[in-house]
Amino acid sequence: MSKPDVIVITGPTASGKTALAIQLAKELNGEVVSADSMQIYKEMDIGTAKPSPEEMEGIPHHLIDILSPDQTFSVAAFCEEAGRITEDILARGKRPILCGGTGLYITAFTENLRFEGVGIDSGLREQLTRRAEEEGTQILLEELSRLDPETAARLHPSDKVRIVRALELAMNGLTLSEQNRRSRQPARYNFCMLALTCADRAILYDRINRRVDRMLETGLIEEAEKLRGRYSKTAAQAIGYKELFEYFDGHQTLDQAVERIKQGTRNYAKRQLTWLRANPSVNWIYTDKTENFHNNIFKIGIKILEISGAI
Repeated sequence: MSKPDVIVITGPTASGKTALAIQLAKELNGEVVSADSMQIYKEMDIGTAKPSPEEMEGIPHHLIDILSPDQTFSVAAFCEEAGRITEDILARGKRPILCGGTGLYITAFTENLRFEGVGIDSGLREQLTRRAEEEGTQILLEELSRLDPETAARLHPSDKVRIVRALELAMNGLTLSEQNRRSRQPARYNFCMLALTCADRAILYDRINRRVDRMLETGLIEEAEKLRGRYSKTAAQAIGYKELFEYFDGHQTLDQAVERIKQGTRNYAKRQLTWLRANPSVNWIYTDKTENFHNNIFKIGIKILEISGAI
């Protein structure tokens, strides 16, 4: 029996993923399953570039606005929920379209990873946690990059929990990457992955900078102020909020916070691209090489899906 087809739309931040997913969903009778670790949170709309109801154009979007900012969420929880929703979409005769840029979520779901208990070295974990607090997570991430470069490339420097866990495993002789390989189950679906990006990195970075400016113009500071003190460790990792929290606390000026948001977002885009380039099944679409952006990107996406047999 053939496996169902699932379309994946991914790429670095500000590359146009949401718009393409909505166009494809309208054409293919689809529904969007978000693979964004921050859009799951209510009240975090502007800073996560969450699509508005108007932008969704009537297309159902799942795993958006499902938790309050003080709740935590895990990769395992994402896989469980995304699997349940995908099955429901298929049962109703519609096409699931997974859309987002959180590499850990997409990798875990497409590779059907198991999340069984792995031994915990509590002493080492406490030591690494203390070091992260005293020396900063960037130093630990650099150490991880020497032991497990594959995992380090897709982790954000502020993601203390995952950095500590990955380094704990690596220092005990098992990289998180290898653990993931051992945890893979037979694939439940056939995936066709489309990745949007810019051939010219400077164009992508300019789009990122302009997006941050638009966020600030449309109320990001006010949104962050409402969230102050009401967020979980997971939500606190979101770029755009944590920098403004430091501004509110008087640790930096607003200009410094804005520049850190732009730099942090550009660095995140680099890590997203590193993760994607390690995947040989990715079908690249270079958005800066097309005229009439939305229409042509859509046509290229449809052509790739036809060639792959996904539609």
